[in-house]
Amino acid sequence: MFSPVKISGVNGRDSLLLALLMLNLIILGGCSSNRADMVSAKAAEIPVASNDDPEAAPALALINRLPDSPLGYDQLAILYIKRARSTGDFTLNEKAVLSVNKALEMSPADENSRKLRASLYLTYHKFDEALALGKELEIASPNDAFVYGILTDANFELGNYTDAVAAAQKMVDTRPNSASYARVAHLRSFYGDMKGAVEMFKLAARTADPVDKEAQSWCLTQLGDEYWKYGKYADAGRTYDEALSILPDYYLALVSKGRNLASQNDLTGAAAILTTATNRIPNVEATIMLGNIYQKLGDADKAKQQYALVEIIEAKLGVNNDQKRLALLWADQETNLDKALEITTRESKMRTDILTADAHAWVLYRRGAFAEAQASILSALRLKSNDAKMLFHAGQIEKALGHTAEAKRLMSQVVKLNPEFDILQADNAKSSLAELK
Repeated sequence: MFSPVKISGVNGRDSLLLALLMLNLIILGGCSSNRADMVSAKAAEIPVASNDDPEAAPALALINRLPDSPLGYDQLAILYIKRARSTGDFTLNEKAVLSVNKALEMSPADENSRKLRASLYLTYHKFDEALALGKELEIASPNDAFVYGILTDANFELGNYTDAVAAAQKMVDTRPNSASYARVAHLRSFYGDMKGAVEMFKLAARTADPVDKEAQSWCLTQLGDEYWKYGKYADAGRTYDEALSILPDYYLALVSKGRNLASQNDLTGAAAILTTATNRIPNVEATIMLGNIYQKLGDADKAKQQYALVEIIEAKLGVNNDQKRLALLWADQETNLDKALEITTRESKMRTDILTADAHAWVLYRRGAFAEAQASILSALRLKSNDAKMLFHAGQIEKALGHTAEAKRLMSQVVKLNPEFDILQADNAKSSLAELK
């Protein structure tokens, strides 16, 4: 059983980057690009923020006053990253990349610029590069909490969970604040420690900078997601509403609220909220849920439109994006299984995290490779995360292998844990359990 990361005394000094980039894992879920190399842009392509943009004024003034300094370009990059986080428009990160490139051309060893580059590596799912740069930064700054945040996130995404926990411990020891508390919460959640995760997400929300509404809303949305994960739909709904009261139309909270309404069989309300979210910024998760809602409502044409849109979004993001969700969609629909396997096999070669193992297991199951699927799903369950969808996949795999008692145990756990974990698959879980009984 995971021993939750402890909270110890305060150490270290204030950091602009720590206050700003509250948590890199906020934006890891859907923010890549079809660039072959995100750091290859020419300095001449550096974007110039509008003079009519009051938020950009300080950075532009600094660039004009100190044209050979990286400081102004770092501030401009920070502005773009913050906007990408709050709006969900991750194309803004490309402007951040160009700004950081310019800063590093002027001063290749500049620590803040290198931290920003490491953060953007994470955003673009370049986890190996982020980890390598994080280790370099750790050597130069062994007492920098931001660096340990980079190491936590990179190791987590790669599936190096022991190293991620160690880095998070160093981060919270160095600077106990909203950023470190949120990482602790995230790790506790993945290790199946609901009580500890809720405690830390609440603490992260309370200690977030009150000026940074996105950071507060993100923490509350994650708290709501933790409630939802355990079928506490009323608690989740109240928490999402609180997040939206701080930052209205916050896309992550809208998507989660839509899912929560669907879990309570308010399909019409869920569709309305998810449509609002996708109209602002195309979102793979929300689009899939909309397709599933229309499918459940019997509107096959609208469902097909949403599923087709998912493929368009993923094609625009390119192969550098984490495409596991697309592979899972195809596996759910039992279509494009060769392409789905190509995606999950590629991902599995690059990282050993439990979400990749779960997606790979489900695709293998749909292709009839039950023994291989079992090996992969056991890897996915190794942290005992209490993820209902993973447990459902495991139950179906065990059922296919003829392991009736284990399949029954897993399906019973799914229905007890989060009975409406998926708009379509939740019904399949219940019918499978009834069959097994």
